[in-house]
Amino acid sequence: MDKRPDLTGPLRARLRAPLTLTWAGLLAERLVRAFWPLWTLLIAAGASVMLGVQDYASFELVAGAGIAAALGALALMVVGLSRFRWPRRGEALDRLDAALPGRPLQALGDTQAIGQGDAASEALWQAHRTRMERAAAAARAPKPDLKISRLDPFGLRHIAMLGLVVAMLFGSVWRIASPGLMIPNGALAAGPTWEGWIEPPVYTGLPSLYLADQKARIDVPAGSRVTLRFYGEVGALALSETVSGRTDGIAPATDPSQDFAVAQDGTLSIAGPGGRSWGIRAVPDTAPSATLLSEGAKTTFDGQMSQPFTAIDDYGVTGGTATFALDLGEVDRRYGLAAEPEPREVITLDLPLPINGSRTEFTEALIENLSQHPWAHLPVTLTIEARDAADQTGVAAPLQMSLPARRFFDPVAAAIIEQRRDLLWSRSNARRIAQVVRAITYQPDDALFRDTADFLKLRTILRRLEAAYEGDALTTDVQEELAAALWDLAVTLEDGDIEDALERMREAQERLTEAMRNGASEDEVARLMQELRDATEDYLRQKTQQAQREDGTDQPDQGEQNMTTLSQQDLQDMMDRIEDLMSQGRMAEAEEALRQFQEMMENLRVTEGQPGDGEGSPGQQAMEGLADTLREQQGLSDQAFRDLQEQFNPGAQAGESQGNEGRNGGQGRGQSHEGQGGQGQSDGGSADGEGQQSGQGGGQPGDLAQRQNALRQELERQRGSLPGGTSEEARGALDRAGDAMDGAEEALRNGDLAEAIDQQAEAMDALRDGMRGLGEAMAKENQNRQGGQGRAAGATGGQQSDPLGRTPGQGNRAGTEGDLLQGEDVYRRARELLDELRRRSGEGARPEVERDYLERLLERF
Repeated sequence: MDKRPDLTGPLRARLRAPLTLTWAGLLAERLVRAFWPLWTLLIAAGASVMLGVQDYASFELVAGAGIAAALGALALMVVGLSRFRWPRRGEALDRLDAALPGRPLQALGDTQAIGQGDAASEALWQAHRTRMERAAAAARAPKPDLKISRLDPFGLRHIAMLGLVVAMLFGSVWRIASPGLMIPNGALAAGPTWEGWIEPPVYTGLPSLYLADQKARIDVPAGSRVTLRFYGEVGALALSETVSGRTDGIAPATDPSQDFAVAQDGTLSIAGPGGRSWGIRAVPDTAPSATLLSEGAKTTFDGQMSQPFTAIDDYGVTGGTATFALDLGEVDRRYGLAAEPEPREVITLDLPLPINGSRTEFTEALIENLSQHPWAHLPVTLTIEARDAADQTGVAAPLQMSLPARRFFDPVAAAIIEQRRDLLWSRSNARRIAQVVRAITYQPDDALFRDTADFLKLRTILRRLEAAYEGDALTTDVQEELAAALWDLAVTLEDGDIEDALERMREAQERLTEAMRNGASEDEVARLMQELRDATEDYLRQKTQQAQREDGTDQPDQGEQNMTTLSQQDLQDMMDRIEDLMSQGRMAEAEEALRQFQEMMENLRVTEGQPGDGEGSPGQQAMEGLADTLREQQGLSDQAFRDLQEQFNPGAQAGESQGNEGRNGGQGRGQSHEGQGGQGQSDGGSADGEGQQSGQGGGQPGDLAQRQNALRQELERQRGSLPGGTSEEARGALDRAGDAMDGAEEALRNGDLAEAIDQQAEAMDALRDGMRGLGEAMAKENQNRQGGQGRAAGATGGQQSDPLGRTPGQGNRAGTEGDLLQGEDVYRRARELLDELRRRSGEGARPEVERDYLERLLERF
């Protein structure tokens, strides 16, 4: 600007702040452009020191790098000073004026060239200045231009800044002083010093030890690394140690950097100013140990073994193997086993390890199915070996056993499996096997082969076997193919159509599980549930037929005493519970219950009934009758509660009362399926159709009172037909149930639904007490008749629970017993119900009668 603007007092004060900021921006721009190489170098050097790069280099290299950095910084400082120019006020004023439209500050420095003395011209000139002053008063300081990309095309400043950020995250500011300790002249003033660490092996998980903080005696794991650093004049400090056991490749004792491993007990000393000495004890890493457990070993019906074991290691087991070796000396060398066996590799399996938790001491089970191995059911020796991170191993004492595998009870299937074993034992048995198979298939009858296709398959295998050994073509591959064909045929003969029924049941369970996960509609879930019911009934029918062929059991183990028998109604109750959970939206619990149901069905043992414990015994008939009565009463109570909601809150039928579906879930929606109230569906397939119509049809208080009266009369009839050994407590409980039903009937006739529901709840509690007493009487009768032995249902009591969660030992109780849920689940469910009652009782929009009823429930429970 040629002339300084003529600013008035107020305008000068207004422009002071933006003008100062503009000058500061110019100063920042010139500092950055002149000195960015200098601060880039300083940041890079500081980041390197904070990261401890100097600890991994020699003194000479560190000193040379320091000198080079200092000279470079000095040179960059000189270059920066030569380029730097201090900004003047005029330059700041010009930058500020250039940021304003029309450059008003320059206009204020102009003078009137023509028209002086003319009043009109001077008035016009004054108006022009006033407008420029107004524009200048709106001045704002422009932003400084700090971009230097054109000066730093390689982004060196960004690289240095990234290194500084990394150093601040993972380095230490205190390392900045460490290069100074390496300078001899500096050390002469401060004196020589040292620092050191002991780092245990990583797999131990132990922390590093700072030597300066340790006492005179240190216990460390063998293999720990000792790291020492000597600072100051070389030779002022020296190392003396006997823990490494090194004999060659030893660095000088005065070397500034020392690094070695602890291999044995000994001493570690630092001689010189400030030196110390420690006694080091190398704690050896003990080898792991493993033990096979004889208790808890079991084999499932399909041949899957479960062999428990324990493993211990001081720092944790990292792996291991289980080895099955044939015990040839214990083999009964007769028939097909008389020949010399073909050499086979031992069976080696990986040991299972805990997925989470500590591995220093744990108990796991080796689970594997070896049914198709040639050594199935032959004497073997099981040895397990545990391994730790130091590659040390511990071997358990060998366990003599027969290789667990599936057992076959069908005579033909068992004979085929034996011939398969002989074929895999030695191919020299081929001629003998062909003779045996030909004898089996000679003039077969229906007792041997239920399906002609099975007979034809065996004859095909026979022809292939004869052709192979007669033509010297019985290779290992052919041997394996024939063995696989024999196995498939034996399984088909053993299982018959049970396997198909089991597969259909599994597929139905999988489809139902997938539907629950994907949020299928109620109709779809009901259809899949019915498919599961049908497949389960088919499977149980085939299972029962197989049990009859095998003299009452489908498994060979007859010594198990802790058994609980399940009736068809028990299984039906369990599927009803799954459907209840789905209808209430508790899909996670329904999926878990379905998984437990699947496991129970796959491991089911079907047994024949015994006298006095069958479906036709008086006690069982009485128990089933009471169970039906309890379900009827539950349905009536649910219908009364829904009617109460609809009376004071008509919108609750489609919403909140959706989950109140009674004992049998969506089947009838509040009414029982058995007995006189059973107008619902026999499946859940049309719960929203006919089931609702049934519920509505019986929803009038008069209709409910008539049904309650009929139910009470049925209870009186059942009480009169109780077995003679029923206790007085059970009879008294049923009397209380009848009185409560009578009170509920009277309340229903009077239209007092809340009172009727209370009376019905008391009737159900009394019915459960009566059923419990009847079950105890039946259990005592069975125990007295069988002398406390055998396979009677609930004979051992108290130690196991059936798949419905009930405790055995109290007879064949129905699935509606009060302790259906046990343990923590019942308390959690009770808490959920109480919370829901409290929530509803606190909603002011609900009718007062309904809230009063909810408050009475809360007071009771």
